[in-house]
Amino acid sequence: MRGRKSRGVRSDYLSDALAVLGGWTQDGVQLKRELPCDDSQHADLTERIKVAADTLRLRPRINRTAGHTQILLGQPDGDAITDGEVTLAARIEDAYRTVVGRQ
Repeated sequence: MRGRKSRGVRSDYLSDALAVLGGWTQDGVQLKRELPCDDSQHADLTERIKVAADTLRLRPRINRTAGHTQILLGQPDGDAITDGEVTLAARIEDAYRTVVGRQ
């Protein structure tokens, strides 16, 4: 899944992407998501995220807290959320659905 920027009428690309990527929130210049999963699902999801992140040359922060996996994309001191980070968020959603068996 990849969002497109419109060239004519200026649209808010990030707002559009977040609407499609339900569950992701913007926290300053970062994208944030908490996903419920058990320990084995967390391990599988983390590996899938690492593969996608390496492809896009990004470094997400992944934390395990109380039955949830928290993911932060973007740098807290960065300028803005990038297209690559939005693309990675979409890939994470696909990976999560695969790992937990949801369609």
